Amino acid sequence: MSLDVALLVTKPTEVYSCNITHNLGAMAKEAGIYMHLWRPEEIGLTKAGELIDPLRAGLALMKQDPKRFKKHNSPNGWGMYEHFVPFVEKYLAACEETPEATIHVSR
Repeated sequence: MSLDVALLVTKPTEVYSCNITHNLGAMAKEAGIYMHLWRPEEIGLTKAGELIDPLRAGLALMKQDPKRFKKHNSPNGWGMYEHFVPFVEKYLAACEETPEATIHVSR
C-alpha cells in the first residue's frame, strides 16, 4: 500500500503568436475583420473558434479582389496586402487547430 499525493496548477500555454502592423487596420476594416483581429473582446469574442468563420470570410474577400484591398497598402511599405493575407491565413489555421484557445490581443 502507498499514498500518492500531487498538487496541480493549470497554467496558460501559448499555442500561437504573431505580430502585424496597425497600418493594416484600414484593410482589415475593408475586409470586415478589424474588430475580430484588433478588438475581439469588444464584440464578445473569447475563443479562437469564434474567429474561424469571420476570418474565412474576410480572407475570401481579400483573395477575390486584391486590387480593392491593395489600395490600403501603406505608402511607407509597413503594412501591405502581401503581408496581411498570409498573416490572416496563418491565424485562421491556428484558430482551426486550437478552437478552444483563449484569444489574447495586445495593442
